Amino acid sequence: MGFVERNRWLVWTTGIIAAVVILASFVFMRGEIVSVRAATVERGSIRSVISTNAKIEPINNYEAHAPVATTVKRLHVREGDHVRKGQLLMELNDAQAISDLARSMTQLRTAQADANAIQSGGSQEEILTLQSSLVKARTARDTAQRNRNALLGLQEKQAASPGEVKDAESELQRADADVKLLEQKLQDRYSKPEKVRVQAEKEQAQAAYDAADDVLRQLSIRAPFDGEVYSLPVREGAFVNPGDLLLQEADLSKVLVRAFVDEPDIGRLAPGQPVEVTWDAMPGRIWKGTLNSVPATVKLRGTRNVGETTCDVENGDFKLLPNINVSVTIVSAEHKDILSVPREAIHLDDSKAYVYEIVDNELRRHDVQTAISNLTRVEVNGLSEHATVALSTADSKPLRPGLQVKVVR
Repeated sequence: MGFVERNRWLVWTTGIIAAVVILASFVFMRGEIVSVRAATVERGSIRSVISTNAKIEPINNYEAHAPVATTVKRLHVREGDHVRKGQLLMELNDAQAISDLARSMTQLRTAQADANAIQSGGSQEEILTLQSSLVKARTARDTAQRNRNALLGLQEKQAASPGEVKDAESELQRADADVKLLEQKLQDRYSKPEKVRVQAEKEQAQAAYDAADDVLRQLSIRAPFDGEVYSLPVREGAFVNPGDLLLQEADLSKVLVRAFVDEPDIGRLAPGQPVEVTWDAMPGRIWKGTLNSVPATVKLRGTRNVGETTCDVENGDFKLLPNINVSVTIVSAEHKDILSVPREAIHLDDSKAYVYEIVDNELRRHDVQTAISNLTRVEVNGLSEHATVALSTADSKPLRPGLQVKVVR
């Protein structure tokens, strides 16, 4: 055998060996059976939810604050009591307020008397004095006029001198001026600035009286509506400063739930979505409501960017208390009578979803369309009910089309 023949034989032999190895490997691979975890396509309902934390707030709330510095005279309720509209809840010491009201009443009456005097032209005594002086002045003027007229008649008979007539006329003028002055005083005794000042003093005295009366009324605290006293931070005999919180009452038959939704989930919110509220202090209890509105802005709360949304919840047994922290589940979408698979059955190829369906113990790629999802399942279209889909291999090997499999539970 020559050199060329030997080379040809070696190439031919090598090719045969490689083909045999490839064929053997293919046969081996075809014969390999991989254990996989699987699930069945199920028909039912699915909900897409947003879970977060929230705080309970009263809807109809009343806060009583101290109007002045005083002491707590008497408490008529305890924290947690149910009260009726108009019921006396607390009394504050009112001795100083009564004294202030009496003083302002005196000032108001004085100002009213001055205003009445201005309106009528003076006090009754002053008016009588002016009227008496006016009568005397008119009598004097009449006398002076008669005297002047008599002297004029005598002058014509040359029985009176011009000087006497002139003096009589001067006396008449003085008497007439006195009458006019008294008539003016009786008609308009006070000037416009005086009237304005007296009216201002009356209004100021009225405002002081109203303020003192308001303070006195605020010292007896009554319930503005039926509700529960949920905060009572003072005790009998305690001193309080103006503005100090004395009592909080709320109608807790319906409460406001203020939920804090993370920024990525805000776009899924819509008014009217169902809301479920739970409280760790009462395991198993669920309160239900509907979303009032969507957040109008995003705020920093701790380390989270959140939007605030609210819902009203019926609280007929008054178990939900103001300021407690609760958990909420907002149902952003719910589909009924649909097919779904576990989330881990879904694979993506360039954003296109598919699953590995098990047919005759072999994996087959099956493209699907997905809809809403929750933490565990995804709604799918394109699969038949009760079809079996692979989740993962038992030995963490990758799934691929054509793989021979055995389902393990």
